[in-house]
Amino acid sequence: MGIGYLPTMAGRYGDLDYPTLTKRGVLLGLGLFAVGAFGEFALAHTGVAVPAWEHALLVDAEWLGVLLALLSPFVFGILLPLTE
Repeated sequence: MGIGYLPTMAGRYGDLDYPTLTKRGVLLGLGLFAVGAFGEFALAHTGVAVPAWEHALLVDAEWLGVLLALLSPFVFGILLPLTE
């Protein structure tokens, strides 16, 4: 404990870095959307026959990516910091 040491208090949810969580959540959501959209695009243009579950998986990745990219700023940027 030298000069200038200030103990940090952990918040209600621990010591979370909200800006980093927000950015990573948005990037993960955009990545999921990109993988799903590129997969659907590639399957449609190559004409490869794939099972229905693979199409469902790619569409679900797109939806989950959109939801994650839209909700991450609200949850980690607004809601959780306000409730501490």
